[in-house]
Amino acid sequence: MKSKNNTSIYVTIAIIFIIAFIFLAAKPLAKEYNFEPCWNVSISNPTVKDVGDKKTMYYRLGQTIGYITEDGEISLNKTFPSKVSISNNYYTIYNTNNDEIKFYDPKGKESGVFEAQGFPYFYKNLVYTFLPGGCSFVKCNENGKVEWKYEGTIPITAFNAKDKYTALGLANGTIKIFNNLNGNTEVSFTPGGSDLPVILGCDVSNDGKYIASLSGQNKQRFVLASRENNQLKILYHRFLDSDSPYQNLVYFCNDGNRIIYNYENKIGIYNITKDIDNEIPINKHIISIKESKDLIILLGKKDKEYTIYMIDKNNTLVGNFSFNSENAFINTDENSLYLGKDNRISKINLSIK
Repeated sequence: MKSKNNTSIYVTIAIIFIIAFIFLAAKPLAKEYNFEPCWNVSISNPTVKDVGDKKTMYYRLGQTIGYITEDGEISLNKTFPSKVSISNNYYTIYNTNNDEIKFYDPKGKESGVFEAQGFPYFYKNLVYTFLPGGCSFVKCNENGKVEWKYEGTIPITAFNAKDKYTALGLANGTIKIFNNLNGNTEVSFTPGGSDLPVILGCDVSNDGKYIASLSGQNKQRFVLASRENNQLKILYHRFLDSDSPYQNLVYFCNDGNRIIYNYENKIGIYNITKDIDNEIPINKHIISIKESKDLIILLGKKDKEYTIYMIDKNNTLVGNFSFNSENAFINTDENSLYLGKDNRISKINLSIK
C-alpha cells in the first residue's frame, strides 16, 4: 500500500513537472534576421540618369558624392577637390577661397547661396554654417539666408541637429539647446563631474525633453538630463572606464527612449523607460549611426578596417561583419541598408524570419 502511495506521488510530481516545463519552455523562437543582397553598382564613371520623382539617398565615398535610388540608379555623381557637405536634401562643393558658396538639391538645381561665409553643414533639410574661429555658427533658411546666430568665444566641441532643436557642446563643459524656430537658448547647463569638463558628444531628443552627453577627462562620464517644469534634472549618470580625448557619437534613437553612445572599445545603450544601461564590447570607433525599421546600424572604423554592427530593439547585437577599405559609408531606408565601399555601393534588404 505504501509502495502504491509513493508511486502515485511520483506520478503526480512528474505530471506537474511536465506541465510546468511546457508552460515555461513554450516561448516563441528567437527572431532571426535575414540579410539579402539586392544589387551592387560602381560609382566610377557611372551612367547618370534622370530618375524623375523617385526617392534618392545621398552617398559619399572618398572624393565622390552623389544620389542613388532604391533600384540602384545614380541620379547625380560628382567629384570634389576640396570640401563638401551633403544630406538627402542638399549638397555643396566648396573651398575656403570661394567668394560665395552655392548649394543644390539632389537634382543639381541651385537652392541658394550662403549669406554667411564659413563651413556649411546640412542635416536633412536644415542648413547651418560654422563660422571661422570654431566658436560660432548660424542657422540658415532654405535659400541660405541667416535666420539666427549663436556667437561664442569658447570652441565648439560637439554638435547635433534635430528637426526642432539644435544641441551644442563646448570646450568649457557647457551644453546649450537652441530652439530651431527662433534661436532662443532653452537650456544651458554644465554636467560637470570631471577634472577637465570638455563636452565630447551630446544630443537632444526629438521632443526636446531629454539631453544626453559624454564629457570630461579624468572621470569621463555619460549623463542624461530631463527638462521638468522649466527645471533641469539629472536622471542618470555613469563614470566610464575611459579617458579618450576624441569626439564620440551620442545619439537619441527615433523611438525617443534609447540613447546610443560610444566610448573606448564599447557601445553604451541606455533605456530611459527601463532605466537600464547595456554595454556591448567592440574594437572600433563609431563614425556613423543609422536606423532601419527594425535595427540600429553602426559603422565603426580602425585604420583601414571597417565593421558594421546591427543592434535590435532589445539592445542585442544580432550581427556584425568587417571589411577592409580606403573609405566607406552607410545609409538606410525602411528595412534596407546601403553600404558604400571604395567605389561601389551595395543594397542589402533586412528582414525578420
